[in-house]
Amino acid sequence: MSGGYRRSDGDPAALRELAGRLWSWSSRWHPGELTWLCAEHPDARLAHWRHAGRVVAWAWARGTRLDLQLDPAHRGLLDELLAWSGAGTVRVLDAETWLVDELLARGLQRRDDGPFFVHLRRPLDDLPPATPLPAGYALRPADAAARAAVHSAAFSTTMSEAAYREVMRGPAYRAELDALIVGPDGSPAAAALAWLDGRSGVAVLEPVGVHPEHRRRGLATAAALAVLRAARELGARDARVCARGDDGYPAPRAAYEALGFRAYARNLRLVRP
Repeated sequence: MSGGYRRSDGDPAALRELAGRLWSWSSRWHPGELTWLCAEHPDARLAHWRHAGRVVAWAWARGTRLDLQLDPAHRGLLDELLAWSGAGTVRVLDAETWLVDELLARGLQRRDDGPFFVHLRRPLDDLPPATPLPAGYALRPADAAARAAVHSAAFSTTMSEAAYREVMRGPAYRAELDALIVGPDGSPAAAALAWLDGRSGVAVLEPVGVHPEHRRRGLATAAALAVLRAARELGARDARVCARGDDGYPAPRAAYEALGFRAYARNLRLVRP
C-alpha cells in the first residue's frame, strides 16, 4: 500500500485505540461504545489502517452503509476507505465539519429525510436523586443470560447469552457499570450499560433498554441513573448518550432530557447520487 499505510481486517481494539486518541465533543465515536457495537453486529466488515505503527483510520461496513473514523492528519486516505467499503451511504457527525466537507467535495449529498440520531451530554456532578423502584422490582448484579434476554426483548433483536458473555469479557467492560432490574417474578425487566473512558473522563450509555411488558414504570431512568452514579464514583465527569432525534420515536430523547441531558450534535446521512 502506498504512502506507508498498511490495511488490516477486523480487530475492534484498533477501533477503540483511534477513538480514544481522537475523542472530543466534536468526535462521533467514544471508545467504549465500539466494544458494544462490534458485539451487536458481528457480521459487519471491519478494516483499519496504520501509519508508522499507529492506527489512523478505520471503516465499518454493513450492507450499503459505511461508518468510519479518520485522523484528519491523514485525510488523503478517505478515498481508499470509500473504495474499500463500496458503500452508497456514509454516516458522520455534523460536528465533524472537516469530514463532512471532504465527503461533499467528493460528490456525496446530504439527505435529511428519515430517522436520525442526536448526541446528548450532561455533567455528572449534579445527578438527580434516586427514585424508588416500583413495588416488587429490584436492582440485581448483571448476568449474561438475563442481560441478553432483556436486550433482545427491548430492541426486537436476537442476542445470545454467549454473545453477551463476550461483551463481559471485553477489556472495556466493568461490572459496576452494568445495571439489571428484575420484576416481581424475578424476570429481567430493564437494563443499562455504561462505558467509561478513563482518558477523557466521559461515560457513554450504550444501551439502555426495557422489556415491553415492563415499560412506563420509570425503569429506564432508574437503570440509567444507577450506572451514571457508578461511573461518577469511578471518576467520570461527564456522560453522553445517543437517541433518535426525529419525531418518529421521540420517547427516549424526552426521557434523557428529563435526566438533564442536552443535545449538542446530530448524525448526518450522506449518499452517493
